[in-house]
Amino acid sequence: MSDNSFVLKDARIVLADRVIESGWLAVAGDTIAEIGEGAPPEQGLSLEGDTLIPGLIELHTDHLESHIQPRPKVHWNRLAAVLSYDAQIAASGITTVYDCLRIGGERDQPTSDGAPVREIAGLMRAAAERNYLKSEHHTHLRCEICSPEVITQTERFLDEHPASLISLMDHTPGQRQFRDEDKLRTYYLGKTSMNETELDAFFAERHRLHAEFAVPHRRKLVAIARSRGIRMASHDDATLDHVAESATDGVAIAEFPTTFEAAEASHAAGIAVMMGAPNLVRGGSHSGNIAAADLAERGILDLFSSDYVPSSLLIAAFQLPEHTSDTTLPEAIATVTRNPAAAAGITDRGTIATGLRADLVRVHIDEIPVVRAVWRGGDRVV
Repeated sequence: MSDNSFVLKDARIVLADRVIESGWLAVAGDTIAEIGEGAPPEQGLSLEGDTLIPGLIELHTDHLESHIQPRPKVHWNRLAAVLSYDAQIAASGITTVYDCLRIGGERDQPTSDGAPVREIAGLMRAAAERNYLKSEHHTHLRCEICSPEVITQTERFLDEHPASLISLMDHTPGQRQFRDEDKLRTYYLGKTSMNETELDAFFAERHRLHAEFAVPHRRKLVAIARSRGIRMASHDDATLDHVAESATDGVAIAEFPTTFEAAEASHAAGIAVMMGAPNLVRGGSHSGNIAAADLAERGILDLFSSDYVPSSLLIAAFQLPEHTSDTTLPEAIATVTRNPAAAAGITDRGTIATGLRADLVRVHIDEIPVVRAVWRGGDRVV
């Protein structure tokens, strides 16, 4: 627990339901103690009119992988990779992050016992225990349900390390995100060295694995998550049947639904709809699926993930009111703070309110929102 006590003044403070245009905030230890308008009762650090928001909460980022393997066949020192990744996460205003670790390969990869993933998780825990990390890190296991080894790898991982979220993924050609096999074929032919014949064989093998493992592995993963109290996310839901299955399984988060009907049904079922922040910032999906702005305009977008660009989370939140007819700034900031906290079952952060943890971000508005300072639990980390 932090032993800091300080006051921030001359701030534009974004609360859950309104904005204080000129206010102050007092921190005692790791907690927000008081919030007020106008001049504070004592001297404090002037934010010079900058905006103060809660620390961002990121439930799905693949960014750790790019630090560990920055180029194909290039494996960086893992501690250096973890520290660089954490620094970029914190500098993006993210104070709580769920690090995605993949269980089961998406492509034609040799089977393994999952040791590299467990080693990374162990290194992340050790770095946190040594107080090396700026942000608070949790584990999000991305489980490829059609992988032959996904169950054994998941069970072994959870026997050694905690996980806070499990996503149920199926990247089989013809399924979910890859329903259009022609587009997927074009993608693989451009990105890999496979020819048409090799790609046909690859697709056939993926279809075989789907037929053998998709149903039993999903059921087993759901049972594992329930028995250990781990929240679940569905991935790339495309149909009403997908959503009905998620609702039956007790899924809390719908990651990147690919159709309006799946997003709308998920939202109606109380499953938080997550879209990628880069989708909004870029003006649409890079893979041709639905646009985050369109879901927001329909009132069925609940939260953002930075996915592969950590800085996109803050940019998307501040841009969201420009893309919809009636989204307020507090509602937009909630998509990267309060809403992900609720979806993950976190109750001590995500909102600027007395009694909650002092996770705070000072933002200067320029061409884009610029992070000028970050506090986690009352300690300044950026």
